Amino acid sequence: MLVKDVMQTDVVTISPMATLREAMQRMRDRSVKSLVVEKQNAHDAYGLITYTTVLRTIVAEDGDIDLINVYDVSSKPAITVPAELDVRHVARLMVKQDFRRLIVLEGNDLQGIISMDDIVSPILAMVE
Repeated sequence: MLVKDVMQTDVVTISPMATLREAMQRMRDRSVKSLVVEKQNAHDAYGLITYTTVLRTIVAEDGDIDLINVYDVSSKPAITVPAELDVRHVARLMVKQDFRRLIVLEGNDLQGIISMDDIVSPILAMVE
């Protein structure tokens, strides 16, 4: 099984210059737990911002989320994997490095996102 077979292709992105409030609103509106931070130019890297990152920042900054940009708190560069990679390798990487989600690229283009849930669900289906 390959990454492209289980990844989510409906990726929600956000500008690195957006505020944390905008990121939270986008997460809520689209019912997602993470956003891919867009590249600024062709030679830039994608980033990732999650509920956990937002929550940690709110606690650290006493809730002042309108003055903080996504770029300031996102994980950038985000860890990426190719769509053609075997899921076993991604699962191993996620477990060993404690990653919950990774960005999927084809070349340098965004193709999707893969999370632990995306990997575990098909494995559980095979067991049943």
